[in-house]
Amino acid sequence: MAGTLVVSISGIRGIYGRGLDPDVIVNYTYAYGEWILRQQHADPLVIIGRDARVSGPACSKLVIETLRNQGIDVIDTGLATTPTVEMAVMKEAATGGIVLSASHNPAEWNALKLLNGEGEFLSPADAEALIEAAKEPDLEWVGSQDEGSLREEDYLEYHLDAIASLMEIDSEAIARRDYRVVIDAVNSVGGFAIPALLRRLGVRDEQIIEINCEPTGVFSHPAEPLAENLTEICERVRQEGADLGIAVDPDADRLALIADGGEFVSEELTQVIAADFWWKHHSGPFVTNLSSSRAIDIVAARHGHSVFRSAVGEINVVEEMKRTGAVIGGEGNGGVILPDLHYGRDALIGVALILQHLTEEGRALSDLLRDLPKLQMVKLKTDIGDLDPDEILLRMANKYSNERISTIDGVKIDFDEGWVHLRKSNTEPIIRVYAEASSEEGATTLAHRFMTELLA
Repeated sequence: MAGTLVVSISGIRGIYGRGLDPDVIVNYTYAYGEWILRQQHADPLVIIGRDARVSGPACSKLVIETLRNQGIDVIDTGLATTPTVEMAVMKEAATGGIVLSASHNPAEWNALKLLNGEGEFLSPADAEALIEAAKEPDLEWVGSQDEGSLREEDYLEYHLDAIASLMEIDSEAIARRDYRVVIDAVNSVGGFAIPALLRRLGVRDEQIIEINCEPTGVFSHPAEPLAENLTEICERVRQEGADLGIAVDPDADRLALIADGGEFVSEELTQVIAADFWWKHHSGPFVTNLSSSRAIDIVAARHGHSVFRSAVGEINVVEEMKRTGAVIGGEGNGGVILPDLHYGRDALIGVALILQHLTEEGRALSDLLRDLPKLQMVKLKTDIGDLDPDEILLRMANKYSNERISTIDGVKIDFDEGWVHLRKSNTEPIIRVYAEASSEEGATTLAHRFMTELLA
């Protein structure tokens, strides 16, 4: 079933054995290996890590042996968060890295996330060239005497050390608050990484309550950290009288929060809360994508800083952060990117920033939420059949050319009362319609208005 394969600049995703087949994995890995070899490093080295999906060991073995048979050395980190692998690439000055994780997709899915020598996703141009090269690869292998080496190493402690050593993080002060924290890691690598981080930051073992933290790869609920998937942790936070709930996706690059009392905090606010803290210590702009909440703009204005918007996709955010000299960035899906650590979404640094923020404020998260903008977002999609999505979006851009619009990724239209973002899907005949306003009714009305206009 080749139809389950989704190929984009964000990675190669599919159901293992039904689209993401062994030959597909080999072909894309080989194309990546050729890209690595073109970097002309004296000793090409790639870091490999994976989340806890059941297909992970098989996929990882295919990737590792393909690279080794191209003459590329490999360090296998085994079970590791995506940000930990990114940090490992930086530490080892490696030529690149591959993370085997389909992020928030269901457990039967897996993916190849391809990193460059900076521990960042490949640029759109590099990714597109690699995708083209993988279509008909001319497979050639080195002899056994020239195959790449293989060793295993765990980089979690390195990752935690880097977080704890940031001058803004005061583990002793955090420890004095004696936080009680509930963690839901959807049975993947966050199940050991987040508790280890909390211990490093001074949270006592007996104050850490773990649910769905055994990294079995059999997800206890849908993997995306959204309110409807996190009812169990919300209830547990209430029952335990906990100060905070932490939920991450299977590779721990996205963070959702549950406030004291069991209130789910919109994943759109994760980056806002982190930035609110960081701006108390640093000055400079923020970068997020076009589909993220306007809440970040409101909080940035309070601090006197600017917000820049990029096309959707982590690498697009990162490239805009570098262009603008942003001191922090992220995406509204729960992603926090801190350049002082590395240019990648990282739930672990998100947790550390938010715990430090609560510590310095001396207030509960529920209290801090009352100071944040109250906005509502609606996300819809409409089937366009055989219609040309680019023509539809061009028509909408022309119609609203007198408004504040951006066309770097579909059409984003900013109104005083809210905004709407129209984007085509690269894999389905649909256009996504995201809208935000001060009330759910307002956002719904705006979204449905544009759903109708798209096909008018």
